[in-house]
Amino acid sequence: MTSQKHDVIVLGSGLAGLRAAIEAAHNSGLDVAIVSKVQLMRSHSVCAEGGTAAVMQPDEGDSFELHAWDTIRGGDFLCDQDVVKRFVAEAPKEILLLEHWGIPWSRRPDGRIAQRPFGGHSYDRAVFAADRTGFAEMQTLYDTLQKYPNVSRYDECYISSILIKDNTFCGVTAWDLTSGQFFFIQGKALIIATGGACRMFGFTTYSLTATGDGLAMAYRAGLPIKDLEFVQFHPTGLVPSGILITEAARGEGGYLLNNKGERFMEKYAPSKMEVAPRDIVSRSEITEIEEGRGFPGPDGLDYVQIDLRHLGAAKINERLPMIREVAIKFNFIDPIYEPIPVRPAAHYFMGGVHTDIDGATSIKGIWAAGEAACVSLHGANRLGANSTAECLVWGKITGDNAAKYASKKETIPPPPKEATLKEEEARVFNRFSPNGKESAYVLRRELQRIMDSQVGVFLTGTGLKIALDRIGELKQRLPDVKVKDCGRIYNTDLLSVLEVDNLLDLAEIIVTGALSRTESRGGHSRRDFPNRDDVNWLKHTLAYYTPKGPRLDYIPATITMWQPVERKY
Repeated sequence: MTSQKHDVIVLGSGLAGLRAAIEAAHNSGLDVAIVSKVQLMRSHSVCAEGGTAAVMQPDEGDSFELHAWDTIRGGDFLCDQDVVKRFVAEAPKEILLLEHWGIPWSRRPDGRIAQRPFGGHSYDRAVFAADRTGFAEMQTLYDTLQKYPNVSRYDECYISSILIKDNTFCGVTAWDLTSGQFFFIQGKALIIATGGACRMFGFTTYSLTATGDGLAMAYRAGLPIKDLEFVQFHPTGLVPSGILITEAARGEGGYLLNNKGERFMEKYAPSKMEVAPRDIVSRSEITEIEEGRGFPGPDGLDYVQIDLRHLGAAKINERLPMIREVAIKFNFIDPIYEPIPVRPAAHYFMGGVHTDIDGATSIKGIWAAGEAACVSLHGANRLGANSTAECLVWGKITGDNAAKYASKKETIPPPPKEATLKEEEARVFNRFSPNGKESAYVLRRELQRIMDSQVGVFLTGTGLKIALDRIGELKQRLPDVKVKDCGRIYNTDLLSVLEVDNLLDLAEIIVTGALSRTESRGGHSRRDFPNRDDVNWLKHTLAYYTPKGPRLDYIPATITMWQPVERKY
C-alpha cells in the first residue's frame, strides 16, 4: 500500500478547513495537506447565506460583553463562558482579515461594512455579502490559499479512518475516488473540519454530502462526541425541498404569517418577534401548525409563510437576490409578489468532537474546528451568524496550534503495521456484497423518516425509544446491504453505504443522549420534561464508542460571567 507524508493534515474544505490550512501554511517549511470528499469549492459552507456575527461598531452601542451575553442567553446557559469571551474578541479580527483579502462585504452608505439584525442578537451585528455570505467567504479563502505552494490538495478523497498509536495521531487511510487507489497519509497533526451530519433527516437545509464522516471516524477512533443531542432546526426551510431561506429574510424585516394572516411570533417572543432565537421560532411554527393555523403541504409538510412583499423589489433585489432566485426556480414563486412556504428544517449540530478552548482533543496531535467540533461555544442553541464566525476563529486557532505542534515534532510518527492498513482496506471494500438483500438508499430513507417523525423540534421519551429501537434494527440490517458496483473508481454505490454507516452511528448518539437528558434546554425540547433543570443538567454530554452503542459521561459547563436566569424574549 502506498503512503504520503505531510506535517499537518486538514480534513474538510469548508470555512473552518480552508482557514485552518491557510494559518498552518503561514509557518514556513511545513508541508500542509487539505483533504476533501468533494472538490474544494463544493463544501457545504458555500450554502451559508445570511451573515457572520462580530462586534464591528463599538462606538455605536455594540460591545464584546453584549455579544457574549446574547450568545450565552441564546445557548440557554450551556455555553462554556470562557470560550464565548474568547470568541467575541477574535471574531472582528477575522472580518477585517477577510476584508484585507478582498471579500466584497456589503456596505453602508458611509462606506463602512454593513451589518443586519439576526435572531437573538441585541444589536445588528451580522456582517454580510448580500445573501451569499458563505460563498463569498469561501471564495476569498480559496483564493488566498493559492498563495501557498506548501499546501497539497486531495480533492474527492474519502477518509475512512483516523489511526492512533500510544494516544498520538499517526495518520489517516484514504480512498481516492478519482483513481480508486486506497492509501495511507502519515502526518504529525490532524485538524478535523468535516462539518455536520444533518442528512440523517429527510427535511434539512444541508447538502447531500453532509453525512458526518469526520465525526463518525473520530467517534470510532475513541474520541468523545459532546452534546450531540442538541440539534438546531432552522425556522425557514423551503417547502418541500428544505432549501435554506436565510434568517436574513427575517433580519431584513420579513414577516412570519399563519393561515389567518397573523404575525404569530407576537404571542411567543413579543420583544423579538421574527428575530427571536431559532429554537423559539421553530417551536412557535410547529405549535401554530399543530393547532391548525398552518397551511396544508405535500407529504405532511404543513407550513407557515414568510412574507417579504412589504420590503419592496429594490430591497429584495439588493439584500436577498438569491432567496428570490431560489423561490422562483424551485417553487415558481416570486417573493416580490407572493409569500414563501416554510417550516423548520434540520440545520445544525451544536455538538461535535469534544475539544478544549484551543480546539485540541484528548488525542495528541488532533484538533477539531467548525461544526465538526464542540468547543462549547453554542451551548444548547446557536445564534444565527455565530457559526461562520466560529469556523473562522477556530480555523485560525487550530491551524496555528497544529502548526506549532508539528514544528516542534522532529519526525512524523511511523505508519501502523501493514496488516492494520490491509484490515481497514478490507473493511471498506470487502465488507459488503453484490449479493446482499438490503439497499443503502432504502435504509437512509427509513432513517430519515424515523428522525423526522420522532427526533424533531419537539421530543418525547416514547418517541425517542421508538427511534432508538428502529436505529438499532437498521444497524443490524446494514451488513446485508447490496453493493452492485464492484469497482473502486467513483463507486458512489459503496460511498453511499459508508455514509449511511456514519449517519446511523451519529443518530444513535443523538437519540441516546436526548433520551437521557430529562429536561428541556435550547434546541432540546422534551414535552415530557418541559422545564430546564439547572440543578441536574447544567452539564455537557460525552458519548464514547463501544460495540454495543454509546457510553455516556458528563462534565460541567464552565460558568465564569453570568449565572443562569430565566430565558425569555
